[in-house]
Amino acid sequence: MKSAPTLTQKISRDALISIFIYALPVVLMFLSFYVSGVRPWEQSTSTELPFKAPWFIEAVFKNLRTWGLPVIMIVVGIIEFAVGLYENKWTKNERILDIVCFIVPKIVLRPLIAYFGLKVLPVILPGGKDAFAWIPFWWGFLIIAIADDLTQYWYHRLHHQLPFLWRFHRTHHSAPYMGMAMAGRQNIIYTIFFSQIYLTTSLTYLGLGYSALFVSGIKSLITTGAHSSIPWDKPFYTIKWLKPVGWVLERLISTPATHHAHHADTTDDGVGHYKGNFGNMFFLWDVIFKTGIITRQYPKSYGLKHYKEEEWYAQFLWPIFKSKKEGSELAANGPEVGDEVEQSKEEHITPAATVLSPGSPV
Repeated sequence: MKSAPTLTQKISRDALISIFIYALPVVLMFLSFYVSGVRPWEQSTSTELPFKAPWFIEAVFKNLRTWGLPVIMIVVGIIEFAVGLYENKWTKNERILDIVCFIVPKIVLRPLIAYFGLKVLPVILPGGKDAFAWIPFWWGFLIIAIADDLTQYWYHRLHHQLPFLWRFHRTHHSAPYMGMAMAGRQNIIYTIFFSQIYLTTSLTYLGLGYSALFVSGIKSLITTGAHSSIPWDKPFYTIKWLKPVGWVLERLISTPATHHAHHADTTDDGVGHYKGNFGNMFFLWDVIFKTGIITRQYPKSYGLKHYKEEEWYAQFLWPIFKSKKEGSELAANGPEVGDEVEQSKEEHITPAATVLSPGSPV
């Protein structure tokens, strides 16, 4: 009998598939140029949007290299926070943590990275300004959307599958509630080492700012919507004529049903699946790599069964500051993973679930 592949083998296999996926849109773009006989790199580039937009949006985009990019990041951050939904589990500690996680990355960290990045890049890449401005808007959009979100899928997945990385991502899962604003609830180290603003800033300098910012905007809408406590995807599962659309939708992007499962505090009910459903904007990665589960149901409870309500500063700044809660994963001598499951224990999955993988151990 053939033995099941190890975690290392799964990661290695999926990494090879990912290389192909990264290259695919670029290959398709050049193939389309070859078939059509178009050579956009030989033509004069345009700094205009490929469609009409209100004057104030035009103004922001025309000033991307100065004040436009930081302004967009601030506005998006404020909107995300303003429309967030909170439940009665939003205690003082949770409230401070969510607000700090919102303010520092989106109001302080991202604008600073954007501003200084646009100052430093001309020094590092003096000949790189608008080097890829010839790439058509929608091809740039497709290439960036795939590259950005697939990379984040891997970053997210590895923080669940490699125990020594888990504590950097744990803050995002400690919330015992769901709401759009908690989409940004992350440990500062996790945020610094993977922030979309690095990519957006670099691509803006290289001439792909329009495509990069539209990817950022759409991704923000999808990910915050997936964290929302409003089950906006439910009509796609219950209304007959919408069901075909729902079947495609839930496999393409993250929805409340699929992403809430990732935030559940248990896997025993056949609905929760915190050991999978890693997709951020696209759930498609979980379909391809078989790390997902689709149930069209919503968990009854969220967070961590072993959550000790650690101090907000420990959750935000670990390992710079440690928790004083005994036995906590964030304490000085705390365990790497606080909910280790026996390897021999089989998890129960209800017949209603569409299982895309057996799940991977945290």
